[in-house]
Amino acid sequence: MFVVLLRFSENKARAPQFVEAHKAWIQRGIEDRIFLVVGSLQPNAGGAILAHDTSLPELQARVKEDPFVEENVVSAEILEIAPARTDERLSFLMS
Repeated sequence: MFVVLLRFSENKARAPQFVEAHKAWIQRGIEDRIFLVVGSLQPNAGGAILAHDTSLPELQARVKEDPFVEENVVSAEILEIAPARTDERLSFLMS
C-alpha cells in the first residue's frame, strides 16, 4: 500500500492550465483500480492518494505521468506502508 503526497511547488499558479489533464490522470488511476482514495491536503497544500495493488516502480512511473508532476506544479513523494493490522473493512489491504 502506498501514500502519494503531491505538494504544491513554486509553479502552483500554473495549476489551472493543467487541472483537466490532472483530473483525467486521477480518473485513470481509479479506473485501473490502483487509486483507492484521492483528496486534498489541507489547507490548500496539494493532494494525497492512497494506492494499492501495484509495485513501487509501477507507481513511480504512473506518478511521473501526472501532468501536475510533469509541469512541476506539485512535487511528489511516495510512502510505502506494509500493513500489519487493519479494520475488517480494509482486510483487502493485507494481501
